[in-house]
Amino acid sequence: MSERARLVEVVLPGVVEPEGLQVREAEAPVPGEGEVVLAMEASGVSFAEQQMRRGRYFDQPPFPFVPGYDVVGRVHEAGPGVDPGLVGRRVAALLKVGGWASRVRVAAADLVPVPEGVSAEEAETVVVNGITAWQMLHRKAKVRAGQTVLVHGASGGVGSVLVQLARAAGVEVIGTASARHHEALRALGVTPIDYHDGEVAARVRELAPGGVAAVFDHVGGPGIVDSWRLLARGGTLVAYGTASTRDDTGSRHWPVIKLFARLGLWQVLPNGRGAGFYNIWAGSRNKARFRAHLRADLTAVLTALARGEITARVAGTFPLARTAEAMSLAESGTVSGKIVLTP
Repeated sequence: MSERARLVEVVLPGVVEPEGLQVREAEAPVPGEGEVVLAMEASGVSFAEQQMRRGRYFDQPPFPFVPGYDVVGRVHEAGPGVDPGLVGRRVAALLKVGGWASRVRVAAADLVPVPEGVSAEEAETVVVNGITAWQMLHRKAKVRAGQTVLVHGASGGVGSVLVQLARAAGVEVIGTASARHHEALRALGVTPIDYHDGEVAARVRELAPGGVAAVFDHVGGPGIVDSWRLLARGGTLVAYGTASTRDDTGSRHWPVIKLFARLGLWQVLPNGRGAGFYNIWAGSRNKARFRAHLRADLTAVLTALARGEITARVAGTFPLARTAEAMSLAESGTVSGKIVLTP
């Protein structure tokens, strides 16, 4: 059978352990009007997929489906209405689902070129993580050079990109991480705090007695109160996840609803501080503006990567056939950076 007719994909069939992920062959997609088919070179294992396999991602699709929040690959085939000159170009795209496959159909309008000299694995580390970090830093918190921010999970996928972008912008960074990652954070110019010692808030107050300009919190849960209290007047709390509830049972919506309610209350309090939840898909109903922001922001991040202003942090590379192993490693909490899947 021809190469075009088949692909390899990873399917999430339901709430399963990593070993329950299914690797199978399927019919390869054909690009429609305004679409391309990418030959996947790299996709990532993010926290979103970890939640999805537990059935706890806020707006995940019904089972079964192919996970994969983002993808980097070369344009294999261009559909009607698409510039055929794109064929062979390395590009990146944000998907939410579908990236864990050797062939991926994507709207051509969602493609962002990858600069020459940047490998697929390097680019993959900064697609969803890079857009998230850039937009939280520059569009939500609007931090300025000389300010100090607190980044929870500073050695993680988003956190490791966020601290580098902040330092490149002249921002002082305090970052929480386990002790084994502190040396690497110091090398980036970050002041690390061990989140296991139970004294994070007190330590931040020692380092920033007047409070911090922004807190980036992916943990949620009770600790979000400390994040709010650590803000200086005029500061912004940006929440972007509920990692503390990853292994909980029950409704996947309730933790997010509670967080939204708390952030909404804080936002309206007359105390000169702001709070909000960041979601990369916010505003996506206005597709033209959403795509313009996505292209501009991801281009900025990829350019910073190509210039060496930030570095790619690949924690491990696995073929699609070993996705279960990749997922287990990503969930272990022992790695710094991004787990990358390749075909």
